Formats: sequence, structure tokens, C-alpha cells
Amino acid sequence: MLTPSAHTDTFARDNLPPRAIWPDLLLDGFDYPDQLNAAVELTDAMVAKGFGDHTALIGNGRRRTYKELTDWTNRLAHALVEDLGVKPGNRVLIRSANNPAMVACWLAATKAGAVVVNTMPMLRAGELAKYVEKAEISHALCDTRLMDEMIACAKSSDLLKTVVGFDGTSNHDAELDRLALEKPVQFDAVPTAQDDVALIGFTSGSTGNPKATMHFHRDLLIIADGYAKEVLQVQASDVFIGSPPLAFTFGLGGLAIFPLRNGAAATLLENASPPNMVEIIEKYKATVCFTAPTAYRAMMRAMDEGADLSSLRAAVSAGETLPGPVYDEWQAKTGKPMLDGIGATEMLHIFISNRFEDHRPACTGKPVTGYEAKVIGPDGTELPPGEVGRLAVRGPTGCRYLHGERQDEYVQDGWNISGDAFFMDAEGYFHFAARNDDMIVSSGYNIAGPEVEAALLAHEDVAECAVIGVPDEERGTIVEAHVVLGASATPSDALTKALQDHVKATIAPYKYPRSVVFTKALPKTESGKIQRFKLRDPA
Repeated sequence: MLTPSAHTDTFARDNLPPRAIWPDLLLDGFDYPDQLNAAVELTDAMVAKGFGDHTALIGNGRRRTYKELTDWTNRLAHALVEDLGVKPGNRVLIRSANNPAMVACWLAATKAGAVVVNTMPMLRAGELAKYVEKAEISHALCDTRLMDEMIACAKSSDLLKTVVGFDGTSNHDAELDRLALEKPVQFDAVPTAQDDVALIGFTSGSTGNPKATMHFHRDLLIIADGYAKEVLQVQASDVFIGSPPLAFTFGLGGLAIFPLRNGAAATLLENASPPNMVEIIEKYKATVCFTAPTAYRAMMRAMDEGADLSSLRAAVSAGETLPGPVYDEWQAKTGKPMLDGIGATEMLHIFISNRFEDHRPACTGKPVTGYEAKVIGPDGTELPPGEVGRLAVRGPTGCRYLHGERQDEYVQDGWNISGDAFFMDAEGYFHFAARNDDMIVSSGYNIAGPEVEAALLAHEDVAECAVIGVPDEERGTIVEAHVVLGASATPSDALTKALQDHVKATIAPYKYPRSVVFTKALPKTESGKIQRFKLRDPA
């Protein structure tokens, strides 16, 4: 049974999938009061615990303490309720790059009992309109530097009634900032239920029609009290940095929820390129980093040129599978493991991970405390160790699609089916094979694209690569590698053959790329995930 809701706008609860098709939720060990507002727990409650003078956020050249963040978000919450008419349960869209103001707006809207939809700055009006329509969004808070597309979206929408700008720089000179300026620093947050929806996360799907995942107030704390506590062992002295957008649940967890739940600091970069991250790591002595393997490769090149990244104690890799050569080189250069893990927007964050004291190359690790995982065949039966199948997982968080859209595809028999092909070894460690749609069948052989990529990345001339299957009359499909070369290499037929021979010598010869395409860059999402579907269908 769900706890009585504090939402007066009941859209979110009304549009949860039917309870019968939810995944099993394993909540033992995750005990929260019936009334729980996640934003209060990350701000006011932290001040009450004595963290008021600790740095909470670093961005735009200044630090903000937990007390400053608490006062700021309470003023903003007053403005949202009193001036903009936000009611508990209203959906509030936030459009911004990663900066402290975006975090403050998310926390303020959550305190006001809103259901927040964080969005990426790259989205255009047409894409924003899909979010507005699907989640029936009434209010939007937008960095004034990104207003054009937001206004264009609002003009075409009957649902989006209120669009107000905030200043994402450190000047705080926009409409929302001015409304908040005279407000009190105390705010009676809406006493939301622990299972009231707090966040709607849209998937970064390749179909162009993203699904919306619904997450409760308790879920936001579960990922911090589970993965962040057990795997990252977060301390108040930690300084977080990373590249994923706050609009993705991976970024919101790693760059806001995890540090704020533990009295630590988060550094936020609007342009989290590897050179910018290197600069900030050196400047603020960052200790925990979240980014994709391609960025870690660039950071290691910076280390070769003298960059000092010795402050990092935790390097978390997710979004893309972590190739063995990247793991090995990081370990050799730093003496510390790179923590590979897998998460999903549907599950909110990482649910299988390596640990500091238990890690292996080309291995995703074991389930995070509270989660269970298995590998299943096409008929749903569990496969024995060593056999590749679909990954199934369940735990304290789980998939709930808005409107129940395609819920029965993701959730089967109480398990979340992630869309990833994995195998489990005899010792219970999980190994990524491919996204289910990245398995290449060539002349009857099953070939996992990421395995070929890892072999190519071990070649000194390869900076980045992505492997796909392309149609072939004789073999049905062949392996095609799209390769970004290092600065000292030049495309040639001889280099193509050298790369093919290298793969044949590294893994089973039948897996080598019969086609090699040299390119200057690979298409990626904002979080650094390679968009292989764009290589398969450039249109």
C-alpha cells in the first residue's frame, strides 16, 4: 500500500503503472519515515547535523556552504509557491547546464512538493515539447542564457503556463533570483510521502521517443545510502567532480545527491571537457570522479604531460562499458582501481559495481547491497555461469514508467530487464557482453562489439573507437570499426591491416573488423555515451 500523498495535483500518482506490474522492491535495510522530503534531508537536515559551515557546492568561481545552500533554496521555494503558484504535485521542468543554480532550483522545487523534470541544455523546442506533453508540465525554470528554445516550446504548448528565468552564473540577476531576494530563509517544506514521486527522469533512448521513469523521495536517498555509502565509502572530506549532466539520474546522483547526503562538496562544470576537469581536480583536490572511459583516456594523456590527479581516490566509470586496457592503464598510472559499474535511468543509479577491495578488469562486479541480479535466457529461465543472456535485476529501486508505457517490456516476473547482455562467472561476478542490440551475428558467430573495441583500444594508434554490425551479402553481417586515431597516426590501408591483425592476435580471429572506417570524432550524448545507432543509420 502507498503512503497517503501530500500532492494536491495527483497526476504523478494517478499515472503510476498498475501495482501488479511493478518490479519486486527489496526495501529491507532502507527504512525511512512515512513523511520524507528528500530536499530537506540534503540541506536543512545537514545544517542541523552540524555541516552548516562545510562547503556544499563549488561552481562559477565560488564556494557555497550548506547553510548558504539551505537559505538559498528556502528563498527560492517561497518564490515558487507564493509568486509562481507551484502546487504540490505540479511538474516543474528545469533547463540548465551543470551549475549551482540548477541544483538550487531542483532542491527548491522538491521542497515545494513539485515533481521535477531536469533537462539538458542541448534539447530543442520540439524535444522539450515531448517532455511537456508527456508529463503535463505546468512550470519551467530556465537559465536565462537558454531561454530561446524554452520560450519557443511554451508558445506551442497549452500545458506550459509559466516560464521564469534564473541566472545560472554567479550574478543572480534574473526574474526568479529577484523574486527570491526578499524572501525568508525559513521554509516549511511540503511533508511529502516517502513514496510520493519526486523526480521524472526521461531516458536517453535512441528511438527519439524517450520514456519517462518515476522516482520517489525515498529512492533519491536509497542510492546515496546504498551505492554511495557501500561502494564509494563517501566521507564529508570528499570533493566530487564529473561530466554527466544533472539532467541524467547518473549525474544527479553522482554530482548532487551523493555529496549532499554525506556533507561533502560537489564541483559543477558547465563544460566538463577533460582539460577542464583536469584543471578543477588540480585546483580543488577532487577525490571522486564520475565520467566515461573516453574522458579517462584523455585525462591519462594529460597525466603523461604532467597533470597531477593524485587527489582522486575514486574513479567511477559508467555510461559506457569500461575496456580492459583503460582499466589496466589507470591502475598502472595511479595504483588505484577504476570502479566499473552499471546503472539505468529506470533503476535511478548504479546497481552492480566493482569495489575498491574487489575489482577485476573487463568485469562489472557484483550487485550493490540490496540488489539481486541474474542472467536469463529468452524464456526467462536463469542461465548457468558462463552463458550470455539478458541481465535481470531487482532491489530497493525499480522501473515505473509514466502511464505504464511499455512497462511489461522492462519488468517481467518482478525483475527489471535492463536491455544488456551479460554473463555471470562461477564466482558470481558479472561481465558485460553488449547491449542486446549491440550483439553482432556474423556467419552464425555471436560477436560482442565491446570486446572488439577493447582489443582495438589496446593498439597504440587508437584513441577512440566504436564497433557496429553492418549488412553483408555473404555473411549476413560483418563487424565494422569506426576509429579515431591518436595525434601521431595517419589513416592508410597499411594501418587498417595492422589494426585487423592486432585484433586477430588479441581475441578470436573471426571477431576482427572486416571494415575499418577512420573518423575524426564519434557521435556522443552529453554524458559521453557513444551513440552507435547514429553510426548504423547516419540519417
